[in-house]
Amino acid sequence: MANVLDLRRRIRSVKNTRQITKAMKMVSAAKLRRAQERALSARPYARMITSVLQSLTGRIEIFDPETGNLRHPLFATRPEKRVLLIIVSGDKGFAGAFNSNILKTAFQFIETNPDKEIDVEAVGRKGRDLMRRRYKAAEYVEETDEHGQTRQVRAERKGRVEVSGDHPGMLLKLETARVFKLAESVIARYVHEEIDAAYIVYNEFKSVIQQRLVVERLLPLIEIGSQQVAAAVEPTEEERERAGEAAISAGIALEPADTQEADEEARRFGTAQVDYIYEQPARELFNGLLPQYVSSMLYHAMTESVAAEHAARMTAMDSASNNASDMIDAYTLQMNRARQAAITKEIIEIVSGAAAV
Repeated sequence: MANVLDLRRRIRSVKNTRQITKAMKMVSAAKLRRAQERALSARPYARMITSVLQSLTGRIEIFDPETGNLRHPLFATRPEKRVLLIIVSGDKGFAGAFNSNILKTAFQFIETNPDKEIDVEAVGRKGRDLMRRRYKAAEYVEETDEHGQTRQVRAERKGRVEVSGDHPGMLLKLETARVFKLAESVIARYVHEEIDAAYIVYNEFKSVIQQRLVVERLLPLIEIGSQQVAAAVEPTEEERERAGEAAISAGIALEPADTQEADEEARRFGTAQVDYIYEQPARELFNGLLPQYVSSMLYHAMTESVAAEHAARMTAMDSASNNASDMIDAYTLQMNRARQAAITKEIIEIVSGAAAV
């Protein structure tokens, strides 16, 4: 059994650790509030661009009446032989099973599609590090075209799954310019038929107790305004209860903000039988807004993933603080027993010495 001095040192060490975990929990709670506000502020733009596109679909013919083909390449579907998988993970740890669950879902997607060539775009340092260790990086070579301009061309593949790019630090300071640049790259690869489909793996966040892991298809577009979920993993009831307890102790609302009125207003704009007057021709406006729509989908996924990461870190730090408190109680009880045993031993020695005299 450890002596009283050793137990006091352990208690002091655990108390210092508990102070750190409590501070990290409060920091994550503050960042979670800001992430929720950012996600809410981005929703009106996404709702309105969706409504405008839905309104424009009634003014133009998506299908060519002569050939029967889709007029816009983002709607064109083809057999999925080459797939792009965007994995949105975190840049930091101490978030419980947040990163491991996302990566496990990504690996399940890769394993369930053994006949497809998969390119991985890793957003976040945790996903990038693991993907680089497991798969080879794609190689590019410079090629000069007939006009004398050089461009990067994909070299021959070395494996079925390759890491075609990574974006560490993007979620630490989420900027629309970087997200839209990534979306433009994905759109260009799809239009040039370098890939046949694009999927994104992220943590869909509605509130602290309403979130799930989602594999969503970005391209091709099937229907404007509908989410194409290929796979989803719901949290367990125990995980929801634990997240709810952590949120209540940090003063975070459990229910998502009520945006039903704004959603209904945006939906009426897109479905109303009104002849809106646009400055540009309907087809030109439709073709120009579609890339913005894909970019908004990608930005929406990243904002929700940021909020989910802070919620997971807040829950993990709350659990760590509670475990530290339990350890302190156990060590205190053990110290009291050791001290009582030492006192009892000294009394017995005194009494025995007095009896011997």
